[in-house]
Amino acid sequence: MTGEMAACGLDCGGCEIRLVPLDAAAAERAVVWYREMKWLAEGEGVDEAITRGMYCRGCHGDRAVHWSADCAILVCCVDQRGLQWCSECADFPCALLTERAEKNRSYAEGLRRLRDLR
Repeated sequence: MTGEMAACGLDCGGCEIRLVPLDAAAAERAVVWYREMKWLAEGEGVDEAITRGMYCRGCHGDRAVHWSADCAILVCCVDQRGLQWCSECADFPCALLTERAEKNRSYAEGLRRLRDLR
């Protein structure tokens, strides 16, 4: 599991944004959402999403194709501290992680994964 886990503990394995260049069905679902968000126009699709880097290669992948390269957790964990996961940090669990976990079920599950790693 850890090979497809974000620094914050999110499960990247089934993430449609990560799967855009790898899985046609996931890419089509992502494109529908991109259009709803007005990030792609009608008539634009997977090719445009890939060309614009609208997918993710994970927290340790190419930042040019990272969905949220400016994520505060990513910047703190990977860039500033040089860690793979937040659970490796002496300050774990920090306020940023716990605040997100309180507001979002996916982050709460991620925090649980990180605690299990520790």
